[in-house]
Amino acid sequence: MSMAVTRQVDIRKNQKDRTRAAIVEAAIAVLRTGVTPTVIAAAEEAKVSRATAYRYFPTQEALLSEVMSITPSLETFEEEMRQEPSQDPYVRLERFLDGLNSAAIRNEAEYRAALRHYLDIWFEAKRKTPSAKPTVRAGRRRRYIESALAPIADTLPSATRRRLSNALSLTFGIDSLVIMKDTCGLDDEEALEVLQWTARVILDAGLKEAQAQKVEKAERR
Repeated sequence: MSMAVTRQVDIRKNQKDRTRAAIVEAAIAVLRTGVTPTVIAAAEEAKVSRATAYRYFPTQEALLSEVMSITPSLETFEEEMRQEPSQDPYVRLERFLDGLNSAAIRNEAEYRAALRHYLDIWFEAKRKTPSAKPTVRAGRRRRYIESALAPIADTLPSATRRRLSNALSLTFGIDSLVIMKDTCGLDDEEALEVLQWTARVILDAGLKEAQAQKVEKAERR
């Protein structure tokens, strides 16, 4: 895939993430008025079409799962993340990973229910349009990883940075914990430790690749 095509794909993905986030924020705004938000009410508040809102949240239950369980459970963590003082990518990644995965452990039933809703949304979209590529997640882990790597982002080649971000996504969230716990049979503590170890290994590999590319580029001069 060329850099131009990759950039276009990223732009479309980011736009979908922003649209989904706008619907969630709108639903939260409705909820704060004391009214339980419907998909239609969220669409109106977000100023998007009902059809668009239903593509992201085909049922009120799916919307409420995101608004009343996932988003509130991460508010404290996201505030701490914004105030993270360390510029060391290893420290930042470890703290962000621990924050998100610990939240998933504390609210495991709600996060597993949300995962079920995400899958339901995917299947519903594919049922209607087999060629669809539905956006069913909020894209939070992408933002967290970008923030964790921010201090070194400019030192990494764009292709390496993108691959590194995608690889690190495998270590964040309830789906990663489901594999650790259900497939591997680990308890909560060991699951968190293995995901932390995996993230460090991936970051090591990404930084080594970037350094090797710099050396190779210098030798060509």
